[in-house]
Amino acid sequence: MSWIMTFLSMWSIEVGMLVWLFIALVAAIIEVSVPHFGSAFVSLGAVAAAVAAYFGFSVTAQVFTFVIVLTVSLVALRARLLNRVAGQGVPTRTEPLVGRHGQVTHDIDPTLGTGRINVGGEDWAARCTEAIPTGTKVRVIGADGIVLEVTRA
Repeated sequence: MSWIMTFLSMWSIEVGMLVWLFIALVAAIIEVSVPHFGSAFVSLGAVAAAVAAYFGFSVTAQVFTFVIVLTVSLVALRARLLNRVAGQGVPTRTEPLVGRHGQVTHDIDPTLGTGRINVGGEDWAARCTEAIPTGTKVRVIGADGIVLEVTRA
């Protein structure tokens, strides 16, 4: 009778371990197929739970291990991985213009928020904290969307 109990105990450990490894495999396949940095953490938690099953811990301890490893890995690693993979993002058209010089083509009026400048042969909307008349040389100091922020050169 004791050999049956030993067999059932070993069988439950193996089944638990295989179930967790199957979950890890499915999560890994989903992560590779649809990369969104979510399934990889499920896979990591499932592998940790499979290790707990291998050492004979209860199902409650396995689930607890899964949840803890999943949560800790999400909190600790997700932001770092996204920053590393995401990069700088899409550059704006106005970034290369900052620091360049241009000429006012329509008076810049800070109260109305109107004004236009020519920078590198392109016409841009511009604003400044002071009024600047047409023909004045300006320097681009920043951008707010597609409106360039300028100052007298």
